[in-house]
This record gives sequence, C-alpha cells and structure tokens, in this order.
Amino acid sequence: MPQSLTTSTVTKILGTIPLVLLGAIGYGNLFAQGQPQPRPTPGPQSSLNASAPQVIDDLPASYAAGLDASTKTLVDKGRYVARQGDCVACHTGDKSKPLAGGLALTTPFGKLYSTNITPDPKTGIGRYSFEQFERVMRKGVASDGHNLYPAMPYPSYAKMSTDDLKALYAYLMKGVKPVEQANLPLGMSFPFNQRWGIALWNWAFLDEKPFESNPQQSAQWNRGAYIVQGAGHCGACHTPRGIGFQEKAMSEAGPKGIYYLAGETVENWRALSLRGLWTPEETAEMLKTGRNRHGAVAGNMVDVVQHSTQYFTDSDLLAIGIYLKSLPPSEYDKPMQVAPNPTLAIAPPARQGPIARAANVPVDLYTSRGGLGYLQFCNDCHRSDGAGVAGVFPPLSDNPALQQDNPATFVHIMLTGSKSAQTQTYARVLTMPSFSRLSNEEIAEIGNFVRKSWGRSESKPITTEVVADMRKELDVKKIDNRKFETPRLANMLKESNAPQLVQGARLNLETRDLLPHNVGNALNCTSCHLNAGTVADGSPYVGVSAFFPSYAPRSGRVITLADRINGCFLRSMNGKALPVDSAEMKAMIAYFDWMKRETKPEDKVEGRGVGKIDTKLIPNVANGKQIYTNQCALCHGKDGEGIQNAGRWIYPPLWGDQSFNIGAGMARTYTAAAFVKRNMPIAFHDNFPLGQGGLTDQEAVDVAEYFTHMPRPDFAAKAKDWPKDKKPFDARY
Repeated sequence: MPQSLTTSTVTKILGTIPLVLLGAIGYGNLFAQGQPQPRPTPGPQSSLNASAPQVIDDLPASYAAGLDASTKTLVDKGRYVARQGDCVACHTGDKSKPLAGGLALTTPFGKLYSTNITPDPKTGIGRYSFEQFERVMRKGVASDGHNLYPAMPYPSYAKMSTDDLKALYAYLMKGVKPVEQANLPLGMSFPFNQRWGIALWNWAFLDEKPFESNPQQSAQWNRGAYIVQGAGHCGACHTPRGIGFQEKAMSEAGPKGIYYLAGETVENWRALSLRGLWTPEETAEMLKTGRNRHGAVAGNMVDVVQHSTQYFTDSDLLAIGIYLKSLPPSEYDKPMQVAPNPTLAIAPPARQGPIARAANVPVDLYTSRGGLGYLQFCNDCHRSDGAGVAGVFPPLSDNPALQQDNPATFVHIMLTGSKSAQTQTYARVLTMPSFSRLSNEEIAEIGNFVRKSWGRSESKPITTEVVADMRKELDVKKIDNRKFETPRLANMLKESNAPQLVQGARLNLETRDLLPHNVGNALNCTSCHLNAGTVADGSPYVGVSAFFPSYAPRSGRVITLADRINGCFLRSMNGKALPVDSAEMKAMIAYFDWMKRETKPEDKVEGRGVGKIDTKLIPNVANGKQIYTNQCALCHGKDGEGIQNAGRWIYPPLWGDQSFNIGAGMARTYTAAAFVKRNMPIAFHDNFPLGQGGLTDQEAVDVAEYFTHMPRPDFAAKAKDWPKDKKPFDARY
C-alpha cells in the first residue's frame, strides 16, 4: 500500500512559484547596452527538457522466442502477478540488471541484500523446479535447503493461489532475461547471521495456509483481501510487529485481527494504519496515480506505486479500496483515522473581490516563528490555507502524515526531501528538496505549526532532540556548501519594530489583496521575488536598500528605493504608485532595511540579482514553446493563463490581460533567461529551498524569448525610457 497513505504524505514540500519575474532590483543596466552584437548560428532545434517526461517500465518483458499462445497467456498473467508482488522494486540493485538482486534492505539486525531471481542457472533461479519455487514462496526455503529471512515476505506469499504461483514461475523463467550476478553476502553479525534460527521462527510464526474466501463477503471484497494479504504483502510494512519481529496478524480474522494493517514504523518512515481508509475510490486513485485529495505517496511507497500499483486494473484497485474500507477502526491504529468533514450538499457561494480570504488560514501564520517559517519555506507549494495546489502539490489539511503522534514521516521528509511517484497520470516528477539546511529548532517549529494547524492539535510537540536524533540516524549530509544564507523571516519577531516588519513581509506576499488599488493584474511582489524575496539569484532583497539611491538607466536619474518600488507597481503590476509617506511604503522599506544588515553600497552580495546569461546565444522560439509546454504550463497554464483556485490567483499568468506589462528587466530576453536559468522550473530537483532551476543556458534563452514576447498589457510611459542611455539590444520594445 502507498506509504503515502502509509509511509508518508507530507510530500510537502515542493514549492512552485510563478515564472513571471520582476527581475533584479536595481539591475536595469545588468547587460551591456549599445550596438547589437554579432549573432552566431542558432542552437539545436530541440533539447532534453523540451521533451515530455516519459514513464519507464522497469519490469522485464524479455519473452523467450517461440512461445505458443497458451504459454504466452500464462507468462502475461505471471507478469501481472509480479506487478502485484512488486518484485522489481526489491530485487533490483542496478537498474541495468532488473531482478538480478543486490538491493540493500535495512533491518534492525543488520543489512540483507535481495537475491537474483532471473533464470540464470548459475547465480539466479534458472535450475529451480516449480516445486522448489513454490516452497521458497510459501515457506522461505531455497532450493539448496537454506532458510530465507522473512524480509522476503513469504508469510504473505503463502496465501497466493497455486495458479498464480505457476503463472509467476512461468514469467520468471520465460519472460525475464537471465543475468549472471552473484548474490551478496549477509551484512548481519552473530547471532542474527545464523539461518538455522529461521526454522524455529517459521515453526512459531509461519501460517502456510493459502487464502480462503469469506462467503459472507462480495467477490470484490475477497479479491481485494486476496491481493492485500497475499502478493501485495501490505502487512509487511503496515502491521505492527511482535516480540519475534513477526507480523502480529496476517489478516483481519481471528482474535489478533485487530492488529492487521494498524500501522508500524519502517526504516524511519511511519507506515500508517490502512484500516477504514478513505473511500474505495480515493484509495484506488492513490494507488493508480500516487496522489489523491488527501496527499501524495512518499518514501518507499513511491516505488510501490511506480513499479506496481499504477499498473493494476481499475477493478483490482477498487477491490483493494473496498477491502480496506471494510476494516473497522482499531485501538492500535497509527494514527486513529480521523473522519473528514462531511461534504456540504450545497456549497456556499464564493466570495468575490480581491480581498476574499481563504477560510483555513491559521491565525498565527504571521505571529509565530513556526508560522513565518512555514510562510517562507512551505507556502509557495502548500499555500497559506494548507490546501496545496490541485494536481500539483499535496494538501496538508486531512493529510495522513499529520494525523499521527509519531512525527517520523514529517521529519524524515524535511531532512531528506521527497519525490512524487512517476505515473502514467502524472509523468512529471515533482521534487521537494531537503531542508537539512534548516536548524533542528526551525524544523521542529515548522512541524509543530503544521501539525497544530492541519493535523492533530493534541499531538505531542516535536522537540529539537527528536529532529537531531533522526538527522544523526539518517546520516543527513549538508545539501550544498553555498555561502548564501537565506534570511529567516521568523527572526523578525525579535526586532523592536516586529509588527512593521511583518506588515512589510505580508505586503510582499499578499500585495494584490492588501493593495487592490495599486495592483492592476494578478501579481504579488513574491511572484518574482521568491520566498518573500529571500532566494539566492531570485532577486532577493538581501542588501538591496544599501544600493539606493541609485542611478536608473530607464529614468536617466538617481532614484530612491521608494521610487524603485513604485516602478514595480507601474511597470510590473500595471497599477498605481504608493504614496511615499504611506504606512505601507514605510513597512516595505523597513522590510528591505532589515535584510540589509551590514551591507555597504560597495559590497558584492552573493546571490543578489539574477546572474547573467551569455548574450551570444541565439533564441530558438520553437524549442522555447516546447519547454514551456513541458516544464512551465503545470503552474502557469497551457496558454500562459496562470492557475486560480475559487477565483483567487495561485500562480499568475505569463501573458494576457492579467500578466505583467514590461516588468523589471522582463522586457529583456537575457535578463528573463538569467532568472529562468536559476529559478525555474520549481520542484525540478533538490536545490534548496524550492527545487528550483535545471534548464541549460540555451533552454533558458529559448523559453524566455517565447514567453516574454507574448501579448500583454502595454505601458505607455515606456516612450520616455532610456533618456540618457542607449536602449539595450535585447529589449522587446
């Protein structure tokens, strides 16, 4: 079962922010001005990131030549059974050698390595008879008589039918290419390396009886029970373990059945209770796509969905959901299932107007360290109301990973990051990067805020000691050595003018809502100044105020920071200037000044601005359009229209009436490309803190040329631009 339901669901993490860009503050003359430069031959017509992501099926289909129709049918059935057992996930260490074993499996007693199950006669199972194969599947005894450790879930496989085992045997022998690769030795110390002890374990705990249908239940229920208890071996992770490390129950039946699928902790992931899980349809959706309205899979469950459950028939997925839904709550559930709020029969009308606010925004979002930490590092993906982004980033409200006392899954993801499952429904893998750069205290603060806001408020608080212990146990390494240190919004609360600083941060994050008369389109300041203006190379505010007053080529005069801010309202937000003496302007300037610290005008601040792109690169607009379709449209819409939720903008449009007009530097191809290169797309890989970047220089130029030259509102005052300086060669007007 999904360790999303099970292992973890806070896939939190991943931030996606608009591709629109205000550019680098005060960097109007970032590139050389003057005569057009000589242009070389255009680059390639297409590139890697212009291609749509492809789902790769790693389960072998190397069918032997000359199979007759009935044998091929049997092999096909066996391949489906191998799907149900997720054989490829555990028995593949080197992806170039599927099913050849070698994958390390961590247990409380040491490491095991999965074995070679290809039909190689020397190192695999090529010499196994069906009887020997059936014995290893039902009893965990290899062909030479040695016992396997129950990390190979033969206690579950024992429930499989003989017909399914014959089909699986046919597939492994005639549908898989032999690979000669010796099995690795045990990584266990005495006495756990003594295999004879497993015989005693089997005597005490192994039930070899195959699955028996329950005549009191429907055919669908029995099919779901058969898959879950047998080939699916869901209990191996989701059922509590006893004193002998055995599963306390192998089904829902009998006096111990109350333990079955009630949840367990596996490799520092919390495999949650599957009893009474959601609706059958929601469970089926999670197993097929890796996501549903409650969250997304994470941890080991990503492999389960990618390699196994996404390929199940819809009827089998629904049968699994029906079976799990039928299991009554257990006092041993981890966590106890929390019933979701009932759906209203008649939904209330959506509030209209720019100041409509989401109902579930925590009251202490701006007044607590955990709230400000969440706002800075989580809000861009999971939103201020915890609703996430439909089809992109998982919600936190009703998220199973937050409904439990044990914070293992949340802390694990924060420290190591997470990737979404690549499925045929969602081929684009989204990455939540590791937040190991945050201190133990910061992770605990954010975790406690999230759990209190959208999880179980009565849960035991996460302590810094819990985070520190898991950091040590997971052997978390620092994800990068960059000197740029992201300013922490939470530290504003220590300042004497904290209310004013918080107001400045809020004006940057909610510009359109708080200043509806000054913003004429869908933008907020943080549409471009990512993470409240704190991301390196994303036009951060760090040190900005130290550089003003400053000469601005566009105006041909020295301007103040207030002038520069108003330039954004006019040129980027298609709006009206703020009164210089207003409380809002003073709050924004105070916010900038707070980030200035000891910066002097002559200082070079790492990460400030957006960097540079080679202006000799020739844009390829056709390739840029493909890149936009495959890497940008997820957040900015197929036609650059942006994403809305209930009439509120989440990610703004990149062209059209509600987009930016000229924008600070975005009217220039190479300024836009520099921003894109270092900050887009979001959730592309594990760069801190947004998984940002990943395109090549050429790709960034291509897509920048494409979206910056699309139709958008004009700015009539542009006619007065560059009064004393030559217009940059790459300006679009």
